[in-house]
Amino acid sequence: MARALTAHSHSHREDMLSVEEARERVLAFVRVLEPEEKSLLDALDQVLAEDVVSPINIPLWANSGMDGYAVRHLDVAGASLQRPRVLRVIGTVAAGDVPHVRVEPGTAVRIMTGAPLPEAADTVVPFEETDELERKEAGNGLEQIAVRSADQKGACVRPAGEDVREGEQVLAKGAVLSPAALGVAASIGRSTLKVVRRPVVAVLSTGDELQPPGEALAPGKIYDVNSFSVAASVLRAGGIPKLLGIARDTLPGMHAKVDQGLQADLLLTSAGVSKGDYDLVKDVLAQRGQVEFWSVRMRPAKPLAFGLLRSPSGAMVPHVGLPGNPVSAMVAFEQIVRPALLKMQGRTRWERPVIDATLEDDLHNHDGRRVYARVLVTKRDGRFYARLTGAQGSNVLTPLSRANGLAICPEDVAVLPAGERAKVQMVNWPEEVDL
Repeated sequence: MARALTAHSHSHREDMLSVEEARERVLAFVRVLEPEEKSLLDALDQVLAEDVVSPINIPLWANSGMDGYAVRHLDVAGASLQRPRVLRVIGTVAAGDVPHVRVEPGTAVRIMTGAPLPEAADTVVPFEETDELERKEAGNGLEQIAVRSADQKGACVRPAGEDVREGEQVLAKGAVLSPAALGVAASIGRSTLKVVRRPVVAVLSTGDELQPPGEALAPGKIYDVNSFSVAASVLRAGGIPKLLGIARDTLPGMHAKVDQGLQADLLLTSAGVSKGDYDLVKDVLAQRGQVEFWSVRMRPAKPLAFGLLRSPSGAMVPHVGLPGNPVSAMVAFEQIVRPALLKMQGRTRWERPVIDATLEDDLHNHDGRRVYARVLVTKRDGRFYARLTGAQGSNVLTPLSRANGLAICPEDVAVLPAGERAKVQMVNWPEEVDL
C-alpha cells in the first residue's frame, strides 16, 4: 500500500512552485507565433492558420469506380448469365480523356477507372460481369459486348462532388496538418498553405567544464550533453533548434552568447540556475531583463529560471534556464518547455498520453516532490506494467535513454510499492506495445 509523507516533510516545500504553477507561468508569457506561407510538404505537422475552402467539386465530374462499360441501366436491367444483354460498343474512355460520345439506347462505352462518365450513361458494368475475356481469347473484336449481370442504377459510378462540394470548407484553421490533410489540399489545387510558423529556439550550455563532443577530453572536463539532448527535444516538439555551443564563465563570453540567443523566439540555457551555482549566469541574465529563479516541486529538475530578456533590438524574448544535470534538463523540458513550444505553434493540446500501469519496482519519494521515475512500459495479458530502467540519479542519463515513460509518484506519497498502480506519462509510445 502507498505510504503518505509525514506533516514534517511538507514544511520545507512552502516556497516551491508546483509543476502546474511553473508551467502556467511560462505559458502565460509565450504567444502564438505569426503565420507563414509554406509548401505542402514543408507544412507537415504544422498548425493551419486559415480556413481552406474548395474552389471545385471533387470529383469534378461523375467518373467510373471500376474498369468496365458505361451503360444506361435501362438497357441492362435484369441481365443474367442465361439472358445476357448484348450492346454495341461505340468508344473507349481512359482516365484523363474527355468522352466525345453519347451513350444512346443499346450502346456502351468501354471505360477505365477514374475516367469521366460519357453523356447519358448512369451505370458502370465491371469487365468481370461481361463476356470480354471470352471474346478476346476467341480472337474476336469488341464491337459488341454481352452484359451478364447488372447491379442497381448508379453502380460503380462516383458522383460529381461526392467527396467535396465547391465552396465547402475542407480544412479548418487550427488543424494540425497530417499527410491526409495535405492530400486534401493538393486535391483542390493548393500548392501552399498558411501555417503558424515554427519557433526558432536558441540552445546554450554554460560552464567552463564543458567540451564539445568529437575532441579528446582535457583533464577535468566533461562532454557537453545538454546542447544535443535539449536541441533534439526542441526538434521533436516541432521547433527549429539553433545551437549556440558553450558559454564560458566570463562576462563578455556570456553576454556575446546571450546576444546570439536573443535573435531567436525562445532562449534555453542549461546550468547556473540553482542556489549554489556560480552567480555569473544569474548576473548576466539579471542585467538583460527580468528573470525569476524558482524551485519547482519535482524530482528531478527542482531548479528552474524563467524570464523575459531584452534583445539588442529591444524585443523581449522569453528565456527558460534548465538545470545542468542532463536528466533534470530533459525532464524540465518535457514538463515546462515542450508545452510552451506547442502553444507557440498554435497547438491547443500539449498533454502526453497518461496510462495506469502496475509497478514492478518501488517508487520512493524522499522529500515531498513529485517524482518522475524513468520506466519502461510493456503490456502483458491486457495490462500495462512499468519497471525502472536503472539508477534514478539526475546525472545518470542512460536509464532515461532506455525509458518510454515517466512514472509519477505524487508529492504527498512516500512510497508507491511494487504491485501498486501508478500514473505513467508516456514520453515515447512504443510501437511494440498495443493500446
